[in-house]
Amino acid sequence: MLAFFSRSILLGIITAVVLLVAIPELRHKVFTAPDSLSTVETSQSQMSFNYAVRRASPAVVNIYNRRYNAEDRLKLSTQGLGSGVIMSDKGYIVTNYHVVAEADQVIVALQDGRFFTAQLIGKDRRTDIAVLKIQADNLPVIPLNPNYQPAVGDVVLAIGNPYNLGQTTTYGIISATGRSGMSFGRQDFLQTDAAINDGNSGGALVNARGELVGINTASFQQATDIETYGISFAIPYELTHKIMQKLIADGRVIRGYIGIDGRDINPVMARLYDADQISGIIVMGMDPEGPAAKSGFKIQDILVEIDGRPVTDKRNVLDIVTEIRPGSTVEMKILRNGEPKILSVLVSDEPNGY
Repeated sequence: MLAFFSRSILLGIITAVVLLVAIPELRHKVFTAPDSLSTVETSQSQMSFNYAVRRASPAVVNIYNRRYNAEDRLKLSTQGLGSGVIMSDKGYIVTNYHVVAEADQVIVALQDGRFFTAQLIGKDRRTDIAVLKIQADNLPVIPLNPNYQPAVGDVVLAIGNPYNLGQTTTYGIISATGRSGMSFGRQDFLQTDAAINDGNSGGALVNARGELVGINTASFQQATDIETYGISFAIPYELTHKIMQKLIADGRVIRGYIGIDGRDINPVMARLYDADQISGIIVMGMDPEGPAAKSGFKIQDILVEIDGRPVTDKRNVLDIVTEIRPGSTVEMKILRNGEPKILSVLVSDEPNGY
């Protein structure tokens, strides 16, 4: 039996040698296969967002909220923390309103180790945005891309200072856009499953290229007191930039106001109101001293056009009106008992503005 196996092995070796001599290509494949495999393995680049983090993270700062001690008015103590984003080389920093709303002093810590006392330029409670300014040179600025449009499924990174642990990056996707009606504001939010915790507020939400997508503002739990995971919100860059410019220019956001409360209209309601118009809002209430009441608006009027721009819903009316400079007179088209009318409205400043 042993002799049989020995002859079989010897025959196999002889056959292999003959084949290697007769077919040289086999020798190359046999001896180079391990190297080829190694080449394949090393050529596959590891998935990483290090480039995006390296581009964006230097522009994300730590913000410390300091207040005077109630027992000693000369003593400042740190009461809260958050994050901020350097938006320009002039030293303008965007953060959340709630991060600095009650602060007597704001300290900004850069990632390169520098510390500055910041000046509060302005704050807007409705959008939860505040603008600070520091006097410094060689500031890292967050990469911006005004042409980028956030879409559901886009990869995003949340950069901030959660729980004062130091700068931290979390990863996720945009899970929804246009979220509104949250308890902390009326604007449309980006929804993400990237973790946003205490201290992340005011930090940057960036895309895979490190470009600013939005300003982190809250988790769903912070907004609603509901225990949940994977639902966080950010203020879109477009809105952030617009509010920032208003705060820099005026120190506050000046919004137009006409003083009506309406309800969205659909085709069924339009027929009930004897109107062919299928978009607009029905006036359900008014400020008796507001611009709309003074201009002749009545309950159950259907507002269909503002300054030549068609009205689609309540949200659209709010967006159009708040952008109108107070003191401007604007023509508004309504339907009253099915008949069109044009009313001239003197837009006023929003009362009790922040």
